[in-house]
Amino acid sequence: MTELSYFENEGRKETIYSLAQSVLVKGAAGEPIPSPFKGLASHEVEFRRGEFSLIAAGPGTGKSLFALNLALFGNVPVMYFSADSNAATQLTRSTSLITGDNVRDVKRKLLSDEFDEYMGYLNKRWWIRFDYDARPSLADIELRLRAYFEVFGMFPHLIVVDNITNVQGENPAGDAESFTFGLEAMCEYLSDMARVTGAHVLSLHHVTGEHSDGLNPIPLSGVKGKIGRVPNVILTIHKEIDGMDGRILHVSPVKNREGFEDSSGQTYSSYEFNSSNMRLTDIANTL
Repeated sequence: MTELSYFENEGRKETIYSLAQSVLVKGAAGEPIPSPFKGLASHEVEFRRGEFSLIAAGPGTGKSLFALNLALFGNVPVMYFSADSNAATQLTRSTSLITGDNVRDVKRKLLSDEFDEYMGYLNKRWWIRFDYDARPSLADIELRLRAYFEVFGMFPHLIVVDNITNVQGENPAGDAESFTFGLEAMCEYLSDMARVTGAHVLSLHHVTGEHSDGLNPIPLSGVKGKIGRVPNVILTIHKEIDGMDGRILHVSPVKNREGFEDSSGQTYSSYEFNSSNMRLTDIANTL
């Protein structure tokens, strides 16, 4: 792993605190960022600043859409490392989410240079910034966060890493043991980043092969690499398809240090996915 020189120098002090003194130095740590997902709130799931969480799902299930909904509707400063999706994809999805317009119409206008009508909406979202490097290194991530701080005078409140296996660490994946070790080290790095920057760091990740179709609840043991030790919260997502292009996403809190959890994945909150405008809407009933 790269040396955490910037974060260490900026965030760590050679000081010890009593419990009473800790009240004065806690900063924003533990403050939940706004979330549009009421079902998760009913399961005591919060995305707290200074903490690191993980969302795991099969390919095409909707984990990136979940993260984008959180980033856009939370109304907080965001740095989104979009290694898994390019600028055109994120731009059309985001514009559709913000305006409610059909994503196909938005994409057509983008490609035909008829996009001016949307610029007013997008300019109001100054607080969300994207990086589209497909294989960012840890040094790249630190540099982008330093740039964010220089521009806005603060770190973002939410940092999204989409996804964790796209980030280049020092140890390339080899056998299963080295792959798991590398992911554990990456999780420790991101957890440290959350503590020092005061942001909530949300990383997206894959699941094991037997769960890759995303059609059944995914337990904690289904997270690829079995990296459940470090994150404060781990959510898994599976989908339900009605055969008519309709989709429901079920989000299971399989780990939650400060609230309800069910490591089997059988307890979940549900969200209707609108494929026209990319929005996720709570379904009242939760299991």
